[in-house]
Amino acid sequence: MARTRNPLVSVFGKYAKEATVTDTEQVTPTMRRLRLVADEPVAFPYTPGQHIRIQLMDPLSVSGILRPAETLRTYTIWELDPDKRAIELRIHLYAGDGIGLRWARAARVGDRVTFWWPQGDLFTRPAPYHVFIGEETASAAFGPMIRALDASAEVHGVLESEAPEHDLPMPGTRPLRRVHRRGRPATSSPVLLAAVADLDLPGEAGAAYVAGEARTCQLVRDFLVRERHWPRTAIKVKPFWAPGKRGLH
Repeated sequence: MARTRNPLVSVFGKYAKEATVTDTEQVTPTMRRLRLVADEPVAFPYTPGQHIRIQLMDPLSVSGILRPAETLRTYTIWELDPDKRAIELRIHLYAGDGIGLRWARAARVGDRVTFWWPQGDLFTRPAPYHVFIGEETASAAFGPMIRALDASAEVHGVLESEAPEHDLPMPGTRPLRRVHRRGRPATSSPVLLAAVADLDLPGEAGAAYVAGEARTCQLVRDFLVRERHWPRTAIKVKPFWAPGKRGLH
């Protein structure tokens, strides 16, 4: 008997691409670099700041439909080289045991990967200046966004990590302030909030990009609105994680 084809494959399958892991590197104690090379030319639309979804279980299978939170994990594209069909990722190795974390730690050169082409609305927009605020997970998204800005663009911001050796190097020479938790919590981060309060920003609102832990993102947004009198529309918030939740983004 002929096998019945899942009708969802014809609808969504065109967005799935195959690639091979060709290089890995430990960039910081908690940040891993993975380089993927796609089997086919990279022709999909892409804006720096967008992410791909790595397929850990077929989302169109029965198991995938019943347990959608266990099928895909999201990683921002750090750098895209269409000519070489190459996609660079920076993946934060947080303390935990999620399925995405296990994959990121175990990935080796030669491993085959299925990924779903870029999505997401975290990217820069025209503004008098740009402000980037977040921790390690946000840094992986901010890097490509900063790289894509015009050389004349005015940039401010604060990047938090556990300690200096955990600072993810950013492209270019933008003067972003670095602060460190040193054992203090990343949730509702008092370190990051204090640093944001100390930012010396121009009088008019620019465009702010706030990413990372969900509650911290909310507190930073509220500070900019209430204390700096920014319109909420000038602040793009992207929560990547929250304590006890998986597959948030």
